[in-house]
Amino acid sequence: MSETVLSSPRDAAQAASDTLVFDVSGMHCAACSARVERVLNAKPGIEAHVNLALERADVSVSGGQSADDIKAMIEKTGFGASLRQGSLSERQAQAEQVDEGREREERHSFYLFLFSALLTLPLVAPMVAHWFGAAWHMPPFVQLVLAAVVQVVVGARFYRGAASALSSGAANMDVLVAMGTSSAFLFSLYQIFALGENAVGHLYFEASAAILTLIVFGKWLEGRARRSAADALRALMGLRPREARLVSVDGAGDQMVPIEQVKTGDHVRVLPGEVVPVDGLILEGRSEFDEALLSGESEPVLREEGEKVISGAVNGEGAVVLDVVALGDDTVLARIIRLVDQAQTGKAKMQNLADRISAVFVPVVIGLALLTFIVWLAMGGGFEAAVVAAVSVLVIACPCALGLATPTALVAGTGAAAKSGVLIRDIDVLEVAGKVTHVVFDKTGTLTEGKPSLVGINMLGASRDEAELVGAVAAVQSGSEHPLAKASVDAAKERGARMPQARGVTAHVGEGVEGTIDGKTVLIGTRAFLDRNGVDLAASEDAFAGMEQEGLSVSAVAMDGALVALLGFRDEVRAESRGAIEALKARGLKTVLLSGDAPETVRRVGEALGLDDVKGGVTPKQKLDYLTDLQQEGHVVAMVGDGLNDAPALAQADVGIAMGSGTDVAIGAAAITLMRVDVGLVGAAFEIARHTYRKIWQNLFWAFVYNVIGIPLAALGLLNPAIAGAAMAFSSVSVVSNALLLRRWKA
Repeated sequence: MSETVLSSPRDAAQAASDTLVFDVSGMHCAACSARVERVLNAKPGIEAHVNLALERADVSVSGGQSADDIKAMIEKTGFGASLRQGSLSERQAQAEQVDEGREREERHSFYLFLFSALLTLPLVAPMVAHWFGAAWHMPPFVQLVLAAVVQVVVGARFYRGAASALSSGAANMDVLVAMGTSSAFLFSLYQIFALGENAVGHLYFEASAAILTLIVFGKWLEGRARRSAADALRALMGLRPREARLVSVDGAGDQMVPIEQVKTGDHVRVLPGEVVPVDGLILEGRSEFDEALLSGESEPVLREEGEKVISGAVNGEGAVVLDVVALGDDTVLARIIRLVDQAQTGKAKMQNLADRISAVFVPVVIGLALLTFIVWLAMGGGFEAAVVAAVSVLVIACPCALGLATPTALVAGTGAAAKSGVLIRDIDVLEVAGKVTHVVFDKTGTLTEGKPSLVGINMLGASRDEAELVGAVAAVQSGSEHPLAKASVDAAKERGARMPQARGVTAHVGEGVEGTIDGKTVLIGTRAFLDRNGVDLAASEDAFAGMEQEGLSVSAVAMDGALVALLGFRDEVRAESRGAIEALKARGLKTVLLSGDAPETVRRVGEALGLDDVKGGVTPKQKLDYLTDLQQEGHVVAMVGDGLNDAPALAQADVGIAMGSGTDVAIGAAAITLMRVDVGLVGAAFEIARHTYRKIWQNLFWAFVYNVIGIPLAALGLLNPAIAGAAMAFSSVSVVSNALLLRRWKA
């Protein structure tokens, strides 16, 4: 596997610095998260998104509101709030504390369920016996005692939640549960006082107790499922070591120190089986490293002296000493965590409908329950039947499923993608990915290895020394990240050529570079670049054509306006590129290659890979125009690239995909980043995007259908309150469980 080099998009990093993240406790349903979001967004200068599945609020502040102000606003809605702040390590520790609190809450819910179930079973037993023809009834006052304990002890959490919601002028699931169970309990209590022992057969204590028992059980299952949906991000966070083995400069031996005490330039030793604590270059030793959680690469990767090792990788059997080049928030691992976190907390467009419904859901359900009660009385159904039907409507309605449908699928889908090496930064591409018609590729570093080597030099009859020329070219290009520039520098080092001092170096993206050496102006770049700068190329046309016929990428070199040499570079096609192109074409997608390289060289690559369309000698502006033309024709375009000159096209494309080895600018412009340099992941990115988008719609469909079917059945008296409560409890569990199926996806 090629070295994984992932840079964080600068705009994403900037956005993160302006966004406050609050863990919000006590939210039970979509109405809860909608209320918090509505209250925050009502303030000028605040833009908030509240994620029910992750129980957090991401708040962008552009006005004069402080973190304390926002915290107070959240708490005023009746929920707890704690701010995540500090470095990524500190925020990780805070997130772990919150996670531990949620685990304790889960355990409490489970014990509460067991307690409630023990008291409810005797109440339900006569009903079950009746189904089998046995006429056995429990004394009314015994039923009252058992149900009262459940109503007070287990129902307390719902009463507290309902009171908090109502005090802030809103209503949530707790209100529905409290109203429904209280109605069943109080009606049964009235029947006892009115009928005494004759109340047998007219009591609904088993319904109120069963509803609370089943909902608590459902909430416990839902909580476990919601936490497991975020396992991918939790696993990435868990890779961050807290200590490092610092190599002493005075020979006093290694010392284990907190990671915060390590600085760039320090030396760190990593023993077999340990997790790499920093990004570093190997100074001593060699070993294989498991980077599966970081790049999706299933096989350990051999790293030797001079090669980079990334934080979070697990060392194999060899001990190595690293020169620290990045740590903390600047490591590849930290950047991956930020991208995954950004995707999982985003809001998909299709969530808007569910949000609008959730905002009015509970009041509408209460109105329907009241209407049901009135209609039953008006139709002569009797007071008891009217109460039972109204209670059933209250407890079967479930705003939770609507609120969890989208975020749980996003968390599970983006987590599964990250495990396989696909980072989805912009979740809106989930909808667009399934509509892509054309996939446009850059050549160098995308379909080819991106590691060209200088294989031919045509001095064009000049008497200049070849090593001197290569040294001058390398001097001008030594500060460039372009693959051909790196190849020139490597060639100079291999030949032992002297690199003189270059001054006034200026890069022209996608064209070439110019500088001054010993007072002479040096131009290095494409034919068009030199021609535009007044260099006469007429006598070298045959030389250009000959090198391009050999499939070489050609750079021309001019000094003081005269062409002096042509440099030929060869960049091998990636082994996996052919299969990746065939897989995309099998999906019915058109594949296109756009490159600034010579048309003949690009044509050869295109023919070797079987691409549908190939264009060489293309400038960054022409790439942008090509994509724009396709889009104006009604096509949906994905762009795959890794270089600075690809950034405009990546930003213009409907789906921009950057290779993880690419530049900061390219990754910042792309919606998807491939964490390992494998063009086969392009098809995988489309696949997981489609799977996630489909799962979101499945969840929303079932959440809507459940309520659309369940509420009328309850209103018609076809469901008793206990069955309605069970259906309500498991509706959200089923939605979350369906989303969790995405965790099984692998590229």
